[in-house]
Amino acid sequence: MEKNLSLKKKSLFKKKEIDTTYLIDTKEVIRTTKKELLSMLNKALELEHAARIQYLAHAEQIDGLNAEPIIARLKEIAEDEKKHEEMFREMIGSYLDGVPSMGMAETHPASTVSKILEVNLKDEKHAVDVYLGIMKKIHEMKDELKYEFFQLEHKIRHVITDEQEHITELKLLKGKKK
Repeated sequence: MEKNLSLKKKSLFKKKEIDTTYLIDTKEVIRTTKKELLSMLNKALELEHAARIQYLAHAEQIDGLNAEPIIARLKEIAEDEKKHEEMFREMIGSYLDGVPSMGMAETHPASTVSKILEVNLKDEKHAVDVYLGIMKKIHEMKDELKYEFFQLEHKIRHVITDEQEHITELKLLKGKKK
């Protein structure tokens, strides 16, 4: 019986041959997918850079009887965008070991209060669409991001929630059109 146990132990410790082609392909897919996620996050960072600058510039253009509350709200949203920039930089650099972009997405000039609100509302909706794509990618990569997943998911969810709040606020400032 002791001989039988010894044989079982030996068979448990035999080296198994592994198809290294599969491992290399898997690592390459993970690397490519991570590059895609980093690219998406850098695009998001550039959107946030542009949004902050745009909100601050637009706030300086508003004047008139009801200007103060609109100016104040645009500046508050700009501060939110600054926080989002920091979150995206952290996701890119700290969690995924990437290099945060120093670029900026396109800004959209506007000269009237109505146009300013309209342009920013459109940009906020575009940002939500981009960020939902990032959320989907993070969920697709859950297994590869087992040590980062919940932090990344939490941060992108937070940004999406803020952007949806901005959409609601801009709609209210714009007024209801039928």
